[in-house]
Order: sequence, then structure tokens, then C-alpha cells
Amino acid sequence: MKFSKDDRKAFERIVDKYEKTIFNIAFRIVNDYEDAMDITQTAFMKAYENIDSYNPSHKFFSWLYKITVNESLNHLNKKKRTEKLDNNVAINLESPEEYTAHSEISRRLQYALMKLKFDYRIVLILRHFNSLSYREIGDVLDIPEKTVKSRLFTGRQLLRDILIKQGYKQ
Repeated sequence: MKFSKDDRKAFERIVDKYEKTIFNIAFRIVNDYEDAMDITQTAFMKAYENIDSYNPSHKFFSWLYKITVNESLNHLNKKKRTEKLDNNVAINLESPEEYTAHSEISRRLQYALMKLKFDYRIVLILRHFNSLSYREIGDVLDIPEKTVKSRLFTGRQLLRDILIKQGYKQ
């Protein structure tokens, strides 16, 4: 897939295709609706501005994910410097009507995910919420596939322990 800045229509199709997925990954990382919207917009802007540096021998999707993850991490680092993250804040996913439609299980799972150390949380999100392969996760995070598998294993165990403490049975 080869793109150029001159092909705005092609890029608009990319945005339409990946916007929800990119938002989802940003939201799962930063746990804030407005921040995730900003990160999504920034990720697409950076992808558009740097489209000439995209290597077509790699998956475009992985490249865009990497941009999103980096933007999300940058956001968390900036926020950490200005305020302490509060993982106990109620999650504002969508409009009030859409929010109330989400199940208790979904809210508890998001809460449990946010309790995990970032290294474990991100691999779980990429694998189970975004269905990336181990190789794709490794590409996005710049870590070996073996490390991805190790973090997934540990992250799943930690997530299970948190959910059990919340009252969920094995």
C-alpha cells in the first residue's frame, strides 16, 4: 500500500476505516474519553504528515498503531508530570445514554485493566481488544515476540487475580 500527502481521499478512507480502533486503543491506555479523542486526532495528523516515511513493506495498520501507542504514552508522561493519575475515576466512554448501556462487567474489566502495570495492560489490550498477533504487538511496541508472550501470560494472571478480588469466580 503506497500513499502520498496528495491523495487526501485515500487518507480519508484510512481514517474512516481505523478511527474507532485507534480511539479504542488510546482510550484503553489513557482511560479518558476526551484525551483519547485528542490522541486519535493527533495520531492521524502525524500519520498524514509523515506518510512519506511509511515503509510499505510493513503493515500500515501496525505503523498507525505504533503512532497511537507513542502518542498515548507521551500523553500519560505529560499528565504524570502535571497531576497524579486517578484510576478510581468513573469511566466516561461515550454519551450518557451510551454509557449507561455498558455492562457492569465491562466497567469492572476496565477498572481491573487500569490497575495493571502499563507493560502488561498494553499487551492485553492489543491482543484481546484489538486482535493483534504476537508479531504485530512486538512490532508496535518494539519488543521481541518472546517478551510479548511473557507479558501476556503474566498480565492475564494478574488480571485474573484482580478480578477474583473483585468477586468474580474462576
